[in-house]
Amino acid sequence: MTRKSRFKAAGRNDLWFAGACLIGLVVWGIAAQADAQTAEAEPAGPAIAWNAAVGSDYVFRGVSQTEEDAAISGGVDLTSGIFYAGAWASNVAFPGDPDTNAEIDLYAGVRPEFAGWNWDFGAVGYFYTGQPNGADYDYVEARFAASRAFGPATIGAAVYWSPDFFGAAEDEATYVEANAAFSPADRWTISGAVGRQFLSSDFDYTTWNLGVARQLTDNLTLDVRYHDTDAHDFGDIYGSRAVASLKAAF
Repeated sequence: MTRKSRFKAAGRNDLWFAGACLIGLVVWGIAAQADAQTAEAEPAGPAIAWNAAVGSDYVFRGVSQTEEDAAISGGVDLTSGIFYAGAWASNVAFPGDPDTNAEIDLYAGVRPEFAGWNWDFGAVGYFYTGQPNGADYDYVEARFAASRAFGPATIGAAVYWSPDFFGAAEDEATYVEANAAFSPADRWTISGAVGRQFLSSDFDYTTWNLGVARQLTDNLTLDVRYHDTDAHDFGDIYGSRAVASLKAAF
């Protein structure tokens, strides 16, 4: 049983709907950014950032995506002003599925700043290579997020919504999360999150994580984090676990 654990029939109209949502979010984000600015400024030039990581597990919303084995991942981000787009990939392994071997995420959106908060309006597409015929794991989520810094602390919240979730059950899904981070000393960060995954098929569960990160160099960060859910009965991949990862950003 995987983190979404159900199968669904493909919904091409749902992809069009998600695309329309993204366009609407982009337009709204641009308008909000324009309202928040008191003086016109030159747009920032595009910037590219790369990242790579190796970890003892790949955990997504409290659930192992690699059957509790190690994961290697990498990605690239392009930003220009409030706009961003990127891609990220990792190896995956699901119980009972010997074929699916990688997840590729594509995402885009806008990150305006207004009312004292940093906002994120975007969409994420999740795509899987080698999946069995008829599995249809691929899906798209709309993302709404906000965060605000208070000295060395940052608090935030996020909502993800998909009209046609992972698998063939045609589930509508919503994930809500509250998160926080605190930097007690230079190069140290303590962070955590609590989230709830809702599915229209009532396959709901709560997840949380707490960890500490140490910036080893300007480019390398070591993160040690504990994950858990209230759905241990769903299988071992929903169980509690500690995960260590080394991340590079450049």
